[in-house]
Amino acid sequence: MSLAAAATKYTAGFVSIEQIVLAQYVICTVIMLPWLGRKGLTALKTEKPWLHLARGLSGWLCFYTYYLALNEIPLGEAALLRNAAPLMVPLLVLIWLKYRMPLLNWVPVMVGFIGIALVLKPEGSHFNPWHIAAVASAISLSVSIVTTRVLTLTEPTNRILFYYFALSALFSLPLAVSDWQPIPLISVPLMIAISLSIWCTMWLYTKAYSYAKATVIAPISYFGVLFAGLLGWLFWQQVPDMISIMGAALVISGGIGSVWLGREKN
Repeated sequence: MSLAAAATKYTAGFVSIEQIVLAQYVICTVIMLPWLGRKGLTALKTEKPWLHLARGLSGWLCFYTYYLALNEIPLGEAALLRNAAPLMVPLLVLIWLKYRMPLLNWVPVMVGFIGIALVLKPEGSHFNPWHIAAVASAISLSVSIVTTRVLTLTEPTNRILFYYFALSALFSLPLAVSDWQPIPLISVPLMIAISLSIWCTMWLYTKAYSYAKATVIAPISYFGVLFAGLLGWLFWQQVPDMISIMGAALVISGGIGSVWLGREKN
């Protein structure tokens, strides 16, 4: 995911974000066609079409807003805010499933939101509105996390992925067409590489939720923030200041604490 983000940040200098997102989902859908050819259309039969639609829409919004953000703000900060999604999950569960958590479980959530506030103003009083796009990516990702977890209880991985990629390609098409521009040849290999990276990311992500609980997956996912920060430093000389580092520590601590306190009982 970190490599795809870095490649997207670079490629956005040649083509629009909307075209990158469309190419990503079209290529990922094409990769799934051999599976569909072997299994036939019956493999797409599902009793949870609305959950697939919610998964597709939230996943598409997550990547679109994330790519918009990382094109305008440091790579590490965009990755950090996107990975604040575990902080949003308790709010989503409260609103959607009407589940009320113990008061103690809200402590790491509040700690994480304080960290987000610090990252939103990484340059003192200067406010960059593109950080809000990264927060929107986290909100969308939280919906994707919950719907993916529910779907993996009854749906096979490849069916979840096919619906996600195909629906996201449809969502991407109008925006890409409205902002279409010639694609330089130098960008084609990069767009293919981004798409392959995302396919691998989504396959591993979906498979992980079918094997492990969020208490295991979420803390590991924060390594992606470290990788993204290293890539931002290596290629764009983006070095976070002390306020951003403090905010990152609070967001990661709050995210891990929130997932751990909210773990499912056996």
